[in-house]
Amino acid sequence: MEVEDTAFDRGGSSFRPVRHNKLFHNAVLRNFVRISANVAHSGPLTRIKYKEMSLSDFANRWSSSLTRHIPPGQFGRYLLVGAGNTLFGYGSFAFFTAVLSPMIPYSYIAASVISSLLNISVSFLGYKWFVFKTKGNYLREWIRCVGVYSGGILFGVLAVPVLVVVIRRNTRFFSQAPYIAGALLTAFMVLYSFLGHKKFSFRTRA
Repeated sequence: MEVEDTAFDRGGSSFRPVRHNKLFHNAVLRNFVRISANVAHSGPLTRIKYKEMSLSDFANRWSSSLTRHIPPGQFGRYLLVGAGNTLFGYGSFAFFTAVLSPMIPYSYIAASVISSLLNISVSFLGYKWFVFKTKGNYLREWIRCVGVYSGGILFGVLAVPVLVVVIRRNTRFFSQAPYIAGALLTAFMVLYSFLGHKKFSFRTRA
């Protein structure tokens, strides 16, 4: 059985009747109902599957975009130099504290300042010679290195109280909150410092 429907005539400026097969309409309608029923029956599982795939794809793309500009082994060398620099920094702090204690009160404050400057200089040389392997521009790169460290210190001072409050309000770790916040901030600062030194302190022209 055929019925007349109204459709726009692209060849002219008026409407004209167009004949459609009613059987075709019924077949399309049945298929639409069947597909809709299948989607309604398995929709949540399908959406969860697609969501998991999209999160996995996002993580892979984010990881690849983060590491595609990093030469092989560079981040590993950065971690090794950073670990050695941490030991050196604590050792220098303890040394200057012991040396200055008989001379001035609150020697640990002066020891902290001196050891920090010395530690930055030693880490700067380690990063320059063994990690990023740049040539020349010692003063400019050292000043930039100090800037990256200063920005990280300022961010840490501002972020630690916020993290402690968030952890205490959303978890049961009340007394442990400062330690958890410090651990999270340390992990963040490793990435921040690496990217800061790579993209700013020791940036080279392509």
